[in-house]
Amino acid sequence: MDRRSFVLSALGAGAAGLATSVGFHRWQELTPEVHYPGRLEGHFLRGRGALPPPAKVVDTDVVILGSGIGGLSAAWQLGRLGHEDYLLLDGPEAFGNAAGSRYGELACPTGAHYLPLPGPESTHVRAMLADLGILLRDPEGEKPYYDERFILHGPEERLLRNGEWHEGLVPVDADDAAQHKLFFDEMARLRHARGKDGRRAFVFPLALSSNDPAYALLDRISFAQWLGDQGYRSSTLRWYLDYCCRDDYGAGLDRVSAWAGIHYFAGRWGQAANAGENALLTWPGGLSPLAEALAGRAGARRRKGTAASVREVDGSIEALCFTLQEGRPQTFLVRARRAIVAMPLFVASRVVEGIERYGFDPRRHLPEYAPWMVSNFLMRDFPRELPEAVLAWDNVVYQGRGLGYVVSTHQDIRSRPPEKTVFTAYTALSQHTPAQARRWMQGASGAELLELASSDLKEAYGWALAPCVERVDITLRAHAMAVPRPGFRGNAGLAALRESTGPILFAHADLSGLSVFEEAAWWGCRAAQRAAV
Repeated sequence: MDRRSFVLSALGAGAAGLATSVGFHRWQELTPEVHYPGRLEGHFLRGRGALPPPAKVVDTDVVILGSGIGGLSAAWQLGRLGHEDYLLLDGPEAFGNAAGSRYGELACPTGAHYLPLPGPESTHVRAMLADLGILLRDPEGEKPYYDERFILHGPEERLLRNGEWHEGLVPVDADDAAQHKLFFDEMARLRHARGKDGRRAFVFPLALSSNDPAYALLDRISFAQWLGDQGYRSSTLRWYLDYCCRDDYGAGLDRVSAWAGIHYFAGRWGQAANAGENALLTWPGGLSPLAEALAGRAGARRRKGTAASVREVDGSIEALCFTLQEGRPQTFLVRARRAIVAMPLFVASRVVEGIERYGFDPRRHLPEYAPWMVSNFLMRDFPRELPEAVLAWDNVVYQGRGLGYVVSTHQDIRSRPPEKTVFTAYTALSQHTPAQARRWMQGASGAELLELASSDLKEAYGWALAPCVERVDITLRAHAMAVPRPGFRGNAGLAALRESTGPILFAHADLSGLSVFEEAAWWGCRAAQRAAV
């Protein structure tokens, strides 16, 4: 693997020679570990003929295929309903986009890293958080009380612009401040707006949002077009809105539905007795501690295994599943009354035999998927900050190539800062089409991946970064999230899967057309309620 120093391009001509040579030398010895979750299992899903016949048969009432948030929520809901006869299979990667990793005592995310306070319509999330001991009091009230250990504390966010760090992520200049105010005032108005059906226009879960045609029209155009139609020309405002779309949807505002773009700002109305409106919940390991807590409720009913095929047989289901032992598949057959398919639809379309019978045609209804990189930098030390700059939880570079980096030890409340930490850098490859980005990811060398993954960190620290880095792990998610393109709310195939009531039920955020915790949990709970009948 190419071990060229990725810091070379960041070295300025005036950098101190000794510090530069030390950083360069140490970086030459560092090669990133690159992880491809589910890649080996994917080979067998594409060529099921290579799988041996099942060695055993497992009988259960309900089988849940996939342990992302949708599958974990289904298992949690079944438990709440007193339905204990179920089996939860992890799938190719335990916890999916909510997965995490560790370096000894240091935890870090390899997927999503926070959860906004759930709004009043997200009763399923509030109930879940209360059951897990995160929401401590009044889960059905206007302002519940949360465990303060998990509420994000300051400094929360900062933006590097023109060589200086600024508090918050919105880059406001004097000449465009009026447009910023106009936009955010409009989002505040829409947050409380209701359609003719009495529902709020934009809520989580999306299924409870208003169906008023006046708001539905927003899904016919892109967010960029809507902004232009409304006269929002500010370059700093449009950069920030594009950043938000890339951060949540993996695509810029020119490819995202106007309804989805507005929903990002108007759909959240989380309140708490002991936190500000729309505060965030976070853990050093991102959402993985939350996923682990949900998995703990399943106990021994959770097992390793990936479904290769799922089919209906005489009103029940059979799922051919496999595990990999030293790269070799071992198969088993699961027979159940009901199956909850809690996997991304690009996988389900290959696994569920005859999925077209459910009203879903992959050629017409499959969402577009955005690829992502999540890169964890194990830091042996904290790099020196600019004068009067304080490290925040989320650190973003204006017009940077990545989406910034979060600090895993930010919630640490020890009197002295820890000796080590983890910087987790997020990168949405939205400058290319998803297909182009996936091809690049498949062919890129470790050095090329590292150069992109570290771009924001190099911008922030220059040559001072390399001596502080001990190890880098890069997780490639080629189909990380569904992109809510214009028209996504009217996707007939997704609507058909949402209404499935037969032996095969579906539970994934893809059913909503975007990858968000509240949506995955909603469909997991809904599928469990149907399966328990």
